Amino acid sequence: MQKQQGFTLIELVVVIIILGILAVTAAPKFINLQGDARVSALAGMKAAIQGANTLVYSKAALAGEEKKAYNDTTPPAVDIGTGTNAVTQYGYLQSFLDEIENATDVTFNIGTSATDPTVVTDNGGDWTIFPGTAAATVTIWQVGAPATCTLTYTQATSTTVLPSFVAVTDPDNC
Repeated sequence: MQKQQGFTLIELVVVIIILGILAVTAAPKFINLQGDARVSALAGMKAAIQGANTLVYSKAALAGEEKKAYNDTTPPAVDIGTGTNAVTQYGYLQSFLDEIENATDVTFNIGTSATDPTVVTDNGGDWTIFPGTAAATVTIWQVGAPATCTLTYTQATSTTVLPSFVAVTDPDNC
């Protein structure tokens, strides 16, 4: 007589319970991967704009344009090799859609407001920008990111001298 081999019901239940415990303890480590990825993408965009600003400022310094403010008559501009000169503000990129696109070679969609990343003009880009006017500031989001996951770029002024970059670094906000 041959003995049947297999798992008992109790053994199967114990294995399922163990797998459940492992899943509950491991899941939080993987749940927020999207937030981490968005924070990394924002850091990459921040670095791209900072790198472009370094190039623009270097070119402006060589041309003697680094201390000039923008004016409508003869705006300070430098050739950055894209075919379109970058118009500067105290040697750095202005916070205008055209200037940032020119310097970073990124196509932006246009957002609804500084607090709403909903796209109003879809240019087929992976990023959305809201070009503010009052404080010479733009707000940038990755397409599909929540409104709390932003990069804010404020151009240089006569009092700040350097542009500012503020990026969200908390994955829970992204």
